[in-house]
Amino acid sequence: MSYEIFGAPTPRPGIVKTMSAPIDLQAIFIPNDGEFFRVKLALEIAIDEVVNEPGCIRYELTEASEDKLVLTERWASQEDLDKHSKGTAVQDLNESLSALLAEPVQLVKL
Repeated sequence: MSYEIFGAPTPRPGIVKTMSAPIDLQAIFIPNDGEFFRVKLALEIAIDEVVNEPGCIRYELTEASEDKLVLTERWASQEDLDKHSKGTAVQDLNESLSALLAEPVQLVKL
């Protein structure tokens, strides 16, 4: 059976793969008083690891002041973001920051 119309193959019935749009988000970190530099160092260490993860398009500190640090992220797909969220770099970062933050990290999808 041929699935050609005017010489161009037409998709065969079956599995349909959809392209996922990139996922953009920001992670907002509020350090405890006097902990800015330790939080920033922990984020810089994580950034060095995460930028090499599959699907990571952007992972950078875009705002850093004494009262707030913002990490801007872009992932190729939700699947890549999910894998990142369960990975060792995030686990290590969460452990490093556990006593350094005034409140839980806020994740905002853009």
